Amino acid sequence: MPAPSADPDRSSALIAGFQAQRILVIGDLMLDEFLWGKVSRISPEAPVPVVDVTAESYYPGGAANVARNVREFTPRVAVMGLAGRDSAGERLVELLERAQIDTSAVLRDPAYSTTVKTRIIARHQQVVRVDRERKAPLPAGQAETAVRLLDRAIAEMDAIVVADYGKGFLTQAFADHICRAARAHGKILTVDPHPHTSLRWRGATVVKPNRAEAFLAAALPPTDPVEPVLSDAALLGAGKRLLETWEAGSVLITLGEQGMLLLRSGSPPHHTPARAQEVFDVSGAGDTAIAVLTLALAAGATPAEAAEMANCAGGIVVGKVGTATVTAAELRAACGAV
Repeated sequence: MPAPSADPDRSSALIAGFQAQRILVIGDLMLDEFLWGKVSRISPEAPVPVVDVTAESYYPGGAANVARNVREFTPRVAVMGLAGRDSAGERLVELLERAQIDTSAVLRDPAYSTTVKTRIIARHQQVVRVDRERKAPLPAGQAETAVRLLDRAIAEMDAIVVADYGKGFLTQAFADHICRAARAHGKILTVDPHPHTSLRWRGATVVKPNRAEAFLAAALPPTDPVEPVLSDAALLGAGKRLLETWEAGSVLITLGEQGMLLLRSGSPPHHTPARAQEVFDVSGAGDTAIAVLTLALAAGATPAEAAEMANCAGGIVVGKVGTATVTAAELRAACGAV
């Protein structure tokens, strides 16, 4: 369902402005593998379905999927992260380059095993996910290179997106440098945090945790959702604490079927209800949301406008199967800006 808009022309103008934005995506890179098939019987070896694989496909995953989502709207997108020299790393970089995403800041390490997430899909439903990864902190030499690459690129960017998947590319020292560099150059900085890295993002423009991540980062016990959202005192308290801890311009908490909650110092909380018509697959929905949120802010949207657009984009992508993206035409339609 379209988001309420007093001025659809405003949404249309903002979306049109996405194509001029220059975006750098930083974070953990991975390869998403999908095995598509059908289930016709249960295994005689164990009470599990037997999937007859009929096709396979590969997509950039993690921070690389954020870059892929940004690329739907602008050709000016670069990605920074770490990939191995293994077959998965080679395939990942090839996919990014084929999508015309700038990979000059992708670090390559022959000792690193590229993270691969394999999803087995049957009848439009995910049967199982298999993760192949080996988490390791970024070597000192690679960390220094990442800092140099960021310092070299940031002046040419309009915004930076950080996607932390907890695989080791992002450390507190690097996070601090990203925040300082963004402030020094007056750049928009949006962050999709990971609940188990406990990294601080002081001074970011927007930090976008989900509900569980928000309570964990705020060091508060989780609570069950409350309706209406603006009456959820525990959630509002966690968001307020994060605003203070991170010294962020805004905290945008994603709430699944409850939509999103935007909190800003000195402003009343803003709730945007969920926009999804049907939910087939939530894979990558957060990547789509942070990509559109960042593009909207870079194009001049207010935080509330950007949150509405991100929410609409997330509602579109969960209606698709696999690691999907949203097009400008789909976003215009969802925002009532056709």
